Amino acid sequence: MGEKDMTERTLEAYNDVFADIVNVLLFKGERRVSEDALEDVESFSQYKADDQKLHEQERDVAKIWKNTEFRIALFGVEDQTDPDPDMPLRIMGYDGAGYRSQLLNGKKDRYPVVSIVLYFGTQDWKHTRLKDCFEIPEGLEPYVNDYCINLFEIPKLPMETVDQFTSDFRIVAEFFVKTSRKDEEYHPTEQQIKHVDEVLKLLRVMTKDDNIEDLFAVEKREGEHGKMESYFTVMLKKGISQGKEEDRTEVNELIRWLRAQGREEDLWQSLDDREFQDRLLEEMHAAKGDLVTV
Repeated sequence: MGEKDMTERTLEAYNDVFADIVNVLLFKGERRVSEDALEDVESFSQYKADDQKLHEQERDVAKIWKNTEFRIALFGVEDQTDPDPDMPLRIMGYDGAGYRSQLLNGKKDRYPVVSIVLYFGTQDWKHTRLKDCFEIPEGLEPYVNDYCINLFEIPKLPMETVDQFTSDFRIVAEFFVKTSRKDEEYHPTEQQIKHVDEVLKLLRVMTKDDNIEDLFAVEKREGEHGKMESYFTVMLKKGISQGKEEDRTEVNELIRWLRAQGREEDLWQSLDDREFQDRLLEEMHAAKGDLVTV
């Protein structure tokens, strides 16, 4: 993916995904926002990963929700891979700009601006309030107005919350929740992916793993794409393209075993090096106490 591509849409830019995120995270699973009630707000779009490259979005996504009960509400979404100590300042600026535009347009109607931050990293996020951003001189603290951000740490979401998502974001959330937990193996969901390219792009940027999109590209060329389980299917095809069914099952087990240990480099090397793959299979069986027939 290029450093900057204004023509590509991000996953959250789709109304079905955006509405799903808002309904689950803000309304606790209640289907309050429908996708046809959302309207895009023009904004520059780029992802920012910790490699300091621009991957699409400054203000990631912004939409207006038209609703007779709440008039109009403007929601914004920010994606983050690493803690940003300046995020309270950024969000305050975004929200302030939203309110300022209401003052300048001359209309009497006023509506709330709500911004949420989706954090896909595992490091502790410490700066969630404006007052966390600087040291306040003694005696001045009561006079400094505070400002809190709405931070949602996706890898820490309980599965009960993840299961409430109905859009492609469920696939993304489940991936980060399960791969971040040492005591749980990641088994790809069979849910059909609606926005394939955007899901892959989000996973690629947020995991910093270029192989994800490359593997799915192979699957797409073969006409078998659209599910997260394809991610593993391609691995099996690369690892043992002519193997028996029991061999493919064994390599599938190896992939999950290596992922559970965080051994990504060994995993990718095993896909291109059959001898190395065989040694890892022996190591896995030995670790599990399995009987190995030579």
